[in-house]
Amino acid sequence: MKIVIIGGTGLIGSKTADRLRKKGHEVIAAAPKTGVNTLTGEGLAEVLENTEVVIDLANSPSFEDKAVLEFFQTAGRNLMAAEMDAGVKHHIALSIVGTDRLPDSGYLRAKDAQEKIIREARIPYTIVRSTQFMEFLGGIAQEGTVGDTARLSTGFLQPIASDDVADFVADAALAVPANGIIEICGPERARLCDFAARYLKAIGDTRKVVADPQALYFGTKLEDGSLVSDNHPRIGRIRFDDWFATTPRK
Repeated sequence: MKIVIIGGTGLIGSKTADRLRKKGHEVIAAAPKTGVNTLTGEGLAEVLENTEVVIDLANSPSFEDKAVLEFFQTAGRNLMAAEMDAGVKHHIALSIVGTDRLPDSGYLRAKDAQEKIIREARIPYTIVRSTQFMEFLGGIAQEGTVGDTARLSTGFLQPIASDDVADFVADAALAVPANGIIEICGPERARLCDFAARYLKAIGDTRKVVADPQALYFGTKLEDGSLVSDNHPRIGRIRFDDWFATTPRK
């Protein structure tokens, strides 16, 4: 069948496209650089013609509160309207575990708004909520760094490798619509500060990690369970040590 991946040239999109093509499906990787722009609507009608499944992996170019909300609301409405016109049978969107638990985060408020648009549209859907990617551990450590010290939250993290995310998204695209939420996570759970310390040690970074329950995570305070799933998640197969051993460092 024909599957269109919005944001199909990114980290998860390119891996998901590869998996679905290997199963014999026609996959179109759509992005602004390929002439498809969900924010403006450019190219949507054309790319969605005869499409059965749409996977939305697009992300906002700006994480500023107002801009990110405008992106997900405008892009979401444009995409759902175009899918209705095209007769799309299944919409899959990648979201974040904890989206509805952290209202102080502008980014997660925007993702929550995106999910609401999907639920209210008349298209069968599956929302795949993922925990944080292992590939972003370095960015998490950097967010809390001042000088040679990274002051980081003690909230729990259960990071997942992008290869596992792509596997789960591809599986969702070929399954019956859930008309609800599927949560996915990595196989190991630890405190965010401990995962960051483990990552920094592995790359030979000598920054000191300080565990601070009051430290903000991209502008919001975490409780122990803010970013992890206890809602019968589907658990990835790749542990941190295996991911680190096989992932090229830039």
